Amino acid sequence: MTPRTLIKICGLTRQADVYAAVQAGADYIGFVHYPSSPRHLELASAAALASALPDSVTPVLLFVNPTPATVHQGLTLMPRAIVQFHGDESPMHCQQALAQRANPYWRAARMGPDMDLLNFSLEFHQAQALLLDAHVQGYGGAGKSFDWSLIPPDVPARLVLSGGLNPANVIDGIHRVRPWAVDVSSGVEAAKGHKDPGLMHDFCQAVRQADRSPPC
Repeated sequence: MTPRTLIKICGLTRQADVYAAVQAGADYIGFVHYPSSPRHLELASAAALASALPDSVTPVLLFVNPTPATVHQGLTLMPRAIVQFHGDESPMHCQQALAQRANPYWRAARMGPDMDLLNFSLEFHQAQALLLDAHVQGYGGAGKSFDWSLIPPDVPARLVLSGGLNPANVIDGIHRVRPWAVDVSSGVEAAKGHKDPGLMHDFCQAVRQADRSPPC
């Protein structure tokens, strides 16, 4: 059976976009709780949007260097969410933030020339997955891609490919990296925080096409 690449659409801020993302075929819907982001949502607002998700779609709460209390509040409002740590969090920080919680977490890896992804994956061996994003100023990939050749072939972790993905390049990314999942935000937007239903549909269809077709 051909492996199925999972799909995360991140940075949603409107109920209509959540519905369209689910209809397009997303497996994960990401909500950003980071005040410096144009896609920032208060936790109560994110929970209200997540309440409409079917059981087959998992919410992801993105934080940047959060306090344990903030993570606890988010998971109280959204009990089945995955936590995405997207800042400078250490393994201990992640564990303390999730103390007495069974929720899995993803850890973002900023893929610059100095990133030792093998060592990073060993440090964060408790993460459900590592999300690979471009290394830019600040946090988040700013819609930029990175050099996929920086990814070693034998990383002992599930990889979520992110950073500048869109309907036009995601097939190549899947064929070259063979990630467990892909993550898209700006690549399916009409404006920051406002998703384009057609682009989300095209992105998900491209992922399914990549799964069906062998690399050239």
